[in-house]
Amino acid sequence: MKKIVIATKNEGKVREMKDAFTDFKVEVISLKEFGDLPDAVEDGKTFEENAKKKAAHYASLTKTACLADDSGLEVEVLNNAPGVYSARWGGEDATDDINNEKLIAEIKKLNKTTSPARYRCALAFIDTDNASLLTEGKAEGEIRFTPKGKNGFGYDPYFYVGDITMAEMSLEEKNKISHRGLALKAMIKLLEEKGIIERK
Repeated sequence: MKKIVIATKNEGKVREMKDAFTDFKVEVISLKEFGDLPDAVEDGKTFEENAKKKAAHYASLTKTACLADDSGLEVEVLNNAPGVYSARWGGEDATDDINNEKLIAEIKKLNKTTSPARYRCALAFIDTDNASLLTEGKAEGEIRFTPKGKNGFGYDPYFYVGDITMAEMSLEEKNKISHRGLALKAMIKLLEEKGIIERK
C-alpha cells in the first residue's frame, strides 16, 4: 500500500486530504506521526514555489512520498492580499481569529462591506525517487462581514459561495468545490494515471 505524508501541521487540511483518498489503497500519514520536525522555509513568492519547497523538505526528512499544499486567500479590493501570507497575515503565530479580524479591518478601511475573493491552492507531490507532480485549484467567492458556520478553518466563516460560507459546508460538499478539493482531484487523477496509487 502506498504511503503518503501530508506535509502540514494543520489538522484541518489533513482531514480534507485523507477524505479525498478514501477510495484508494493509500495510507495517508500526518506529519505529527514523525514527531517534532523542523518547519519548511516558506519564502517563495508564489503558492507553487512554497508547495514544492514544503514537499521536498518533508519528503527528504521522512523518506516517504509527500504531498504538500500552499494555499491562501486573494481579496480583490486588497490587491489580492493576503495571498501567500494568508496563514501569518496577522503575525507569525496568528490564529484564525486574528487573521479574520485583520481581514475585516483592512476591507473596512476602504469603506467597503464586501469584496470578490478567491481561494487558491497549489499542490505538490514528491515521491521517494524524486519524481514530482504539481496541480492547482481555485474557488471563487465573496468576503462578507457576517461569519457563519462552524466547519472548516481559516477564512472559511467569511468566505461565501452564493448564500453559504465554506464553514457551513460538510467536508464532502467543500471538497467538491474548494480550491484544495479541486487541486486534490486533479492530483489524484495524475497519481492514478501514473500508476502511483490504485483504487481499492
